[in-house]
Amino acid sequence: MTIPKIAIFTDDAGWHGKQLQQAFKNLGYDSAFVSLTECHFNLANPALPIFIPEFETALPAAVFVRGVAGGSLEEVVLYLDFLHALKVMGIPVYNDASAIERSVDKAMTSFLLHHAGLLTPPTWVLRDRETALALMKNELLQGNFIISKPLFGSQGEGIRRIEKMTDLPWLTSSHGVYYLQRFVSCAGDGFSDYRVFVINGNVVATMRRRGKSWLNNVAKGASCERVEPTVEMVELAIKATQLLHMDYAGVDIIEDSKGRLNVIEINSVPAWKGLESVYDLNIAELLAKDLVNRHIKK
Repeated sequence: MTIPKIAIFTDDAGWHGKQLQQAFKNLGYDSAFVSLTECHFNLANPALPIFIPEFETALPAAVFVRGVAGGSLEEVVLYLDFLHALKVMGIPVYNDASAIERSVDKAMTSFLLHHAGLLTPPTWVLRDRETALALMKNELLQGNFIISKPLFGSQGEGIRRIEKMTDLPWLTSSHGVYYLQRFVSCAGDGFSDYRVFVINGNVVATMRRRGKSWLNNVAKGASCERVEPTVEMVELAIKATQLLHMDYAGVDIIEDSKGRLNVIEINSVPAWKGLESVYDLNIAELLAKDLVNRHIKK
């Protein structure tokens, strides 16, 4: 009997990939790590129009997206095309390409949150440098700091806080696009925010991240603390995840100095090593079970 096989799309399997592979094995599924950069369309083969290494004779039983490689616009569109095509062919894709498109693009995420009435910091996304500088100057004159982020990115890379007029000349664009967001001062002392992990519309773990500076990413050295989320926090995280139609997500929430909860970011390929450092929980197992039980088993 052939063991069903799942493709784990990633360019760096690492700890998270190994956790997923073991979780799928425990459920009776084989799996293989594959980079989307190694796939291609082969429409001369009607049976297998998408070539996926490790799946040369049959398409995977399902796909778990652990990462999408960067590159030119054409390259990234092609990688997402593979995910779209697999879903069209009836292969479960977790999270699917549409969810990844909505969340990886910070401009669209911010717009969708704002449009749905979920509190998110004031944000500007534009091309013109002079307009961007004028916006930031006006914010600084009002006593606000501004966060400049790459449109695409994660783990705190490329983020800068503009605090004074002399910082303005250092403003850099992300391929000609400026993503600017008003800095939110958190409630209490120091710097902190919350990572809420959602699977299939349920909050499974929440932690407070305390940064050594204003940047609260675990990859940048923030400490993790297990917390019990409030009802409002749970509802906000679930609404944000449903808004982007995600199977699972890491929702970043900050409580501002007025006690209001702001959604900062929604991650479609979130890490969970930090969460497991404060929880006795196997998140890879929960993810694998959700994928298998909801999308594969009939």
